This record gives sequence, structure tokens and C-alpha cells, in this order.
Amino acid sequence: MKTRNLIGSAAATILGLLVLGIFVLSNFLSGNTPTTEPTPLPNNTSNSWYALYFTQPEVTAKLSNPAGGLPTILTDSFALAQQTLDVAIYEIDYQPYAEALIAAHQRGVRVRVVTDSDYLSEEPMQAIRNAGIPVVADERDPFMHNKFVVIDNARVWTGSMNFTFSDAYRNNNGMLLIHSTRLAENYTAQFEQMFTRRDFGQAINPPNPQVTLSGTLIENHFSPNGGVAAQILDVLRSAQTSIRFMAFAFTREDFANVLIEKAQAGVTVQGVFERRQVEAGSDGAWNLLSRAGLDVRQDGNTYNLHSKVFIVDSQIVVMGSYNFSRNAEEQNNENILIIHNADIAAAYEVEWQKVWLQAQK
Repeated sequence: MKTRNLIGSAAATILGLLVLGIFVLSNFLSGNTPTTEPTPLPNNTSNSWYALYFTQPEVTAKLSNPAGGLPTILTDSFALAQQTLDVAIYEIDYQPYAEALIAAHQRGVRVRVVTDSDYLSEEPMQAIRNAGIPVVADERDPFMHNKFVVIDNARVWTGSMNFTFSDAYRNNNGMLLIHSTRLAENYTAQFEQMFTRRDFGQAINPPNPQVTLSGTLIENHFSPNGGVAAQILDVLRSAQTSIRFMAFAFTREDFANVLIEKAQAGVTVQGVFERRQVEAGSDGAWNLLSRAGLDVRQDGNTYNLHSKVFIVDSQIVVMGSYNFSRNAEEQNNENILIIHNADIAAAYEVEWQKVWLQAQK
């Protein structure tokens, strides 16, 4: 067993999110571009090639039997898979995900799963294995910490949300669905590295490290040892006006030092840390930034701020499974996207503002 280094109106909001998700997914997965743009709910956004969703913990955490929301949007996308579903997920403890994967398997879709070895014994994962779906675990001390799905070699889900009840209904998370065969090629290559070659110790060099979709540049990187930290540092150093962040775990001093340098140069730097991590003394960047006088807060969610996001100049978003730590860079299996898109950045800033207003200094 590994030593853990991670901490483990309302109806209308959820219904609206579900309706938006079904609309977008039915168009994405049929290969059609919407003839009219759906009206996104606040802090969710979509376009012809992407759909971005955030959890609503302040709403759903109060419900005794939450339903809908992101799990339904995700499982609806699984239901529309025609040929393949490749799932790299740190943890599954919520049965609807397992049921959706099993249903896809039973109708002839090739379903494969890569996971972290600590969670093989959980009931939903056991159900997946008992259904005959092949599952590969990392069987090593560092984490297989990815949260991505490749559907039909054409669409990719990625973000910060594990397939758990808490991550869907209690924690702050975001998930992004992108329609791109070239991006899917990257994620499939990383999946094959883990599933087929059983190699968890070195990330791939993605075949398409830069992908352009409708004028939007997307950079894609993997860890361990894939140079992710250097890419993030380059983005932070490029900031001219603002850097905002949400961080579950933030221990990298080099990231913190760049933020301090930028703040001293007049860039607005504001961030929210996960409160429990700070209280446990495991968020070293908190001390550096707060002592330097930067505008940082601890989150106000009763559960967890689980996001791992930088927003730079209201134009660039860094997002994915990658916590801002050396473990994420050097040991864990992770992925990030660096997205150069003002609309996506604006949606993340709405989410950031919500988290910021709930946070405490």
C-alpha cells in the first residue's frame, strides 16, 4: 500500500447542466457541428470543438441524493461510443461510471482501463473487472494520477476530476471535452505506453505536442519526466497583466518564485489554495507567497478545492491532472493542456471568481 500524498435553484442548476451536456455531446459524438450555439450556464462554456464543465459543490453537497451533473454528462458520452473507450483514471468509487463502461463493453465497444493500484479493490472497479473489461494497474509507489478518456480515437475528456462521488458532488473540479483526432492520438499513445507496454516510469513525447483547433493553439504534455514544469514556467514568465490560480497541492518553489517576481513587476497575482493542504503543512508555496505579500487565500469549500489551474493574462489556461509539485513532475503519471483561448480562459475566470469569493485570507 502506498503512502498517500493526496487528501483523499439546486435542482434547476443540475437539470440545466445536464441538458447542456446532452445537447453538446449528442452533436460531438455524432460528428455534427451545432447549427446554433447552446446558451451555456454560468461558468460552463462550449463551442463546436469543445465543451467545458465545472462541478457545483455548493449546490450538490447539500443534497442527500444528488443526481445528474458531470457524472451523467460523462456517462452519456460513454453511451454514445461506437468503437473504443480508453480510460486512464486514478480512482473509480462511484457505481454509475462502472455501469456505463460495462454497458459499452456489453454492446461491443472495446473498453480498456488503466488505474492506480491502490484502488483495484473498490467495488466499482471489481465490477468492471468481473465484466471482462481488461484493467491494468501501475503496481508501483508513485501515482497513476491521470483523469482522461479517449472515445473512438476522436474525442478526449481530461481535467482534474476522479470518477468518485466526492469529486463529482463535493469537490471543485473541471472537465474539458475536446473533439480532435490529433489530440486523441497523443492521449492514445500515452494510454498504450501504460496499458500495453506497462511502462509508467517515463511519459511519451506526444506525436502532436501542439494542436490548432479553429484558431486555438493547444499544447499537450505528459509526466513523469516529460518536461511539464518547464512548459508551465514558460507560460508564467510570459504573463504581462495577470496570473490567477486554483491549487489542490502547490509545493514547487520555482513556480512560487516566478509568481513573486511577476507580482513585484506589477502583474496581478491572485490564487486560492486548498485549505486542508495548508493546514497540514504540505503546501510550501503558501508560506512563500503569503510572506511575500501576494494576494492568496485558502478555499472555503467544506470538502476540497481539487482544481489544478493557472489562468494567465485572461488568455491562456493551464489545466489537467498535474498538481504543482515535484511528485507530479518526476514520479506520477499526469497530463496537462496549455490552451490559448480567451473564451475558455473567461470561463475559468468565472469559476476562479466563485472559488475566490468563497475563500478566506
